[in-house]
Amino acid sequence: MAKTAKAQASFESALAQLEDIIQAMEGGDLPLDTALTSYKQGIELIKFCQGKLADAEQQLRVLENDELKPLDLTDGQ
Repeated sequence: MAKTAKAQASFESALAQLEDIIQAMEGGDLPLDTALTSYKQGIELIKFCQGKLADAEQQLRVLENDELKPLDLTDGQ
């Protein structure tokens, strides 16, 4: 059985596992019980990833003295 979100070592591995679950579920060939288990695992992975992103954002706020500014992607145009 696949690892749970709590056992994930990194954001990247959790995201890759979530992508695998999505791909399998989109295939439509999973039995109902397996689909429900995968859905629950996906929810756990989403919560884990959201937590990791929130932690990263908090670290950026600390590093930027709570002056986090929106990213300007216009390349100076």
